[in-house]
Amino acid sequence: MSQNTPTSIRPQEEEIDLREELEKYLRYWPWFILGVILCVVIGILYIKYSTPQYNTTASIIIKDEESKGPSSEMAAFADLGLLGGMGASSIENEMGILRSKTLMSQTIKALNLNITYFEEGAVKSKELYNSSPFKVVALQLDEKALENSIKEERGNAFYIIPKTNENFHLINTETEEVFEGKFGNPVAINFATITVEETGLSLEDEEREISVRFSPLESVVGKYREAVNINLTDKNSSLLELSLVDPVREKAQDILDQLILEYNQQAIEDKNLVATNTAEFIDERLAIINQELDSVEVGKEEFKEANQLTNIEAESEMFIENASDYKKRQQEIGTQLELANAMIAYLETGSNSDLLPANLGIEESGVNDLIGEYNTLVLERNRILSGSTEENPVVLRLNSQIEQMRANVLQSLERMRNNFLIAQKDLDRQAALIGSQISAVPAKERQYRGIERQQNIKEALYLFLLEKREENSLSLAVTAPKAKIVDSAYSNNTAVSPKSKIILLAALILGLLIPFLIIYIKTLLSNKVKSREDLEKHANIIPVVGEIPRVEKKQNEMIVKNDRSILAEAFRILHTNLQYLIVNTAEKETGNTIFVTSTVKGEGKTLVSFNLAVTLANTNKKVIIVGADLRNPQLQRFEKKAREHIGVSDYLANDDLKLKDLIRESNTDNPNLQLLPSGTIPPNPSELWRRQKTGEMFKELEQMYDYVIVDTAPSLLVTDTFLINKWADVTLYVVRAGHTEKKLLQFAVDSKRDGKFHDLSFVLNDVKWSNFGYGNKYGYAYGEEKKSFLKRLLNKAAVY
Repeated sequence: MSQNTPTSIRPQEEEIDLREELEKYLRYWPWFILGVILCVVIGILYIKYSTPQYNTTASIIIKDEESKGPSSEMAAFADLGLLGGMGASSIENEMGILRSKTLMSQTIKALNLNITYFEEGAVKSKELYNSSPFKVVALQLDEKALENSIKEERGNAFYIIPKTNENFHLINTETEEVFEGKFGNPVAINFATITVEETGLSLEDEEREISVRFSPLESVVGKYREAVNINLTDKNSSLLELSLVDPVREKAQDILDQLILEYNQQAIEDKNLVATNTAEFIDERLAIINQELDSVEVGKEEFKEANQLTNIEAESEMFIENASDYKKRQQEIGTQLELANAMIAYLETGSNSDLLPANLGIEESGVNDLIGEYNTLVLERNRILSGSTEENPVVLRLNSQIEQMRANVLQSLERMRNNFLIAQKDLDRQAALIGSQISAVPAKERQYRGIERQQNIKEALYLFLLEKREENSLSLAVTAPKAKIVDSAYSNNTAVSPKSKIILLAALILGLLIPFLIIYIKTLLSNKVKSREDLEKHANIIPVVGEIPRVEKKQNEMIVKNDRSILAEAFRILHTNLQYLIVNTAEKETGNTIFVTSTVKGEGKTLVSFNLAVTLANTNKKVIIVGADLRNPQLQRFEKKAREHIGVSDYLANDDLKLKDLIRESNTDNPNLQLLPSGTIPPNPSELWRRQKTGEMFKELEQMYDYVIVDTAPSLLVTDTFLINKWADVTLYVVRAGHTEKKLLQFAVDSKRDGKFHDLSFVLNDVKWSNFGYGNKYGYAYGEEKKSFLKRLLNKAAVY
């Protein structure tokens, strides 16, 4: 069981740690509520006063130029080889043209979008597109002057204020310069010459002011080039979708429709320009080729008449065919001669036992038969020799036959060779005769062939150009748009921004996140003691006997009789806890001495000392407060005349003074509480505390009072407290929340381990309500009147 116990309780410890982490943030719940309310209100205001944006879409199909074939105006140049390496325009190129600055500039100019009209409102302005009561036409606009006017903050916006039916005033919104003019007449302003005309439209509220704004063309073009999105719906199609997000739906629709119109217009102009240039080029080439063709045909006619030529080509072909036959026969006879020579050489060098090669391609069948018979005899002899000797009569007879057959084969081969030599000489003579006949063809025939070749080339090119001229004429006559409109521009009725649900959700999350991050970062960067948990975490060997809440400026720092405040209750709890610390001194016949110290000054030692003394005195115990901080006495905060009286330092320095003569009555009107001031600030406090009279003073005070509360000096700064701590029954170490650094707690821990303090315990002072014990969760102000939720929320927020 003992081995399983740690494992079984581990999940519970993790759960407790998680709950404690959550409580660190939940104690600040008023800030989370205020953060959510503030962010949601800001989100609602943003939704209300932001300009809604609408999405406008148009769809087009780009016609595929590659599918046109011969009818394309580029086909003529492509067939002529003038566009080698250039393919037809791809869909990516067309998307690039639609995004081009040139096309958008033409669109902006056509719609006059660099001049906009607004109805001025208290919070935001509303753009008037096609609904303005006035129309401004720029007769002349200096773009550089307009840009300089914007940079120099001289204004590019003007109010239009009618004065009569004919006159109006233009007022510069920045410089308040006034220009007077008549409707329909030119008016010169800083950067343009304009005319203002009435459109006949009226506003819902005639008291609203109408402003006209002039924008540089470059900036407007850049704005809408970035705003227009062009997407290919499918990679295998040429269907493009154009979209634009703009607060004015009619304006966005006009921009997309005009952009498509300008694209088609540009494509038609390019097509017509290419077709026109193609027609001019073809006509020029036709004129030149026509002249060249006439010249070639006349030359051919004159050449044939001069040389009396008929059909020499047929005769030349016959001579060439005969020459080819003779040449082939010469090759065959030469092959037979080589075979005959090879066989004769083989017979002359070989022996009677060797077989002769057969089936070499010799055309003489008689020779082939003799070779076959010879090989048969040789094989027969060799077969018999494998079982007998050379002296065998059969072998001798076969040898005689082989010798005779060998002579016959050799004689036949020589005869065949002689016949082939005779045939070869006859073929050589016939070939020479045919060659002389071919060489007899006049060289002029070759000239005639060159003339005829030039005629065929010119004639083919002339017919080709005639065909292309007709195709180009048809292309020039047809001016169909390149982009077919599938859907004209249309807008959604639902705004794409602001999205109310998303903004409110983001506001809600942000309202929770901002306080969380502030608290987290503040906690992460904090190096001060904040709560009891910090003391227990960094100095757990020292118990915490009390927590003193923060006293606001308007509240009284001193406890009064029958006080029911949280401060008084905190000191009553401290009093109760002290009873457990001084239980070991219960057998003492004298009173108890309680030292109050801290690490550095400003941590509230005097406040704790005085209020603890008042609390003890209210229980009908005789209590005295001793000002033991001889270097920087602070009891005058609660006893205004404490600095005027002699006290501890004077007593320790002067042996003639009596202790009872130095004790003063407290200003609290409590007869049980008295005061021993610090007295005159001495030059050597440490030397005074080392005197024997110190112990005598504490013993005498314990004889006179039930409790001796000693307000000592800071322990880290001076050694005074360590010198007199041996007279303490209990030492209260004051730590101030939000003031004492966590690393200074190690000083108290080390001092306790070294035995420098007697019965050391922590008192946490100036604790915020959110960190104060269990009071924040369960309600420390027991018995007080219950406040409304709003008041409690505001009070908590103020406390935090």
